[in-house]
Amino acid sequence: MNIRKLLKDEVPPIELLLLADPSEEMIMGYLQRGDCYVAELNKEVVGVFVLLPTRPGTMEIVNVAVSKEFRGKGIGKQLIQDAIEKARVGGYNAIEIGTGNSSINQLALYQKCGFRIMAIDTDFFIRNYSEEIIEYGIQCRDMVRLKLDL
Repeated sequence: MNIRKLLKDEVPPIELLLLADPSEEMIMGYLQRGDCYVAELNKEVVGVFVLLPTRPGTMEIVNVAVSKEFRGKGIGKQLIQDAIEKARVGGYNAIEIGTGNSSINQLALYQKCGFRIMAIDTDFFIRNYSEEIIEYGIQCRDMVRLKLDL
């Protein structure tokens, strides 16, 4: 698998990004401010993540997604590890990521990659998304913020 930065003239894989964030408006906003990376397997884009500098010394993964047919193969973990390495090489002191309270698999993955829960942004998804998000029968209301010191 090859992970590379999306070229300036390439169209971002919106359908893939929408798997992790149902708001195209939010996606377009952070694509303008961050760097998009794609994971390719046999020239097919199977994963994506977006890195965004947020504060001095801090990088954030604002979107990470794997195509449905390629899930469960360790690609998500490779994407997270690649993002961590990019932040480390870039001289950042910490990397953060946020996910919904109902995103059980993502919460497990991020903690397996060394992230620790640092905060909860109560009602984030209620305030910022017009449509209700349900995962595993749980309403996604709160943003769980995680951090890894580099």
